[in-house]
Amino acid sequence: MIKEGQIVLFKFPPAGKSDAKLRPALVIKEIPGPYSDWLICMISSQLDKQVADFDEVVEREATDWKRSGLKVPSIIRIARVAVVHKSILLGGIGEVEPIRLDRIKRKLADWLLSR
Repeated sequence: MIKEGQIVLFKFPPAGKSDAKLRPALVIKEIPGPYSDWLICMISSQLDKQVADFDEVVEREATDWKRSGLKVPSIIRIARVAVVHKSILLGGIGEVEPIRLDRIKRKLADWLLSR
């Protein structure tokens, strides 16, 4: 079962491409309607790609590090979003704390509303 705040693995690029790799993503929210689509944020271990004061870093010292299921410190790339069908979300490896998820949603909303 997919839920908000969960860190899942998915194939990127999506199915049908021969060079698809399993990548982690953060589940943000289910899209309204009958399609079983979810909004996700990409996660990367390339810490040098972090957008300062925007992306979220999940480090070993974080209170939700162990729960995240991530193997190495990583960044949640807030502006790297996608809408995907639940069928390509291959299962959860962990989750982030509700306070982190709320902060990510707020950053995403503020960014979308900015001019």
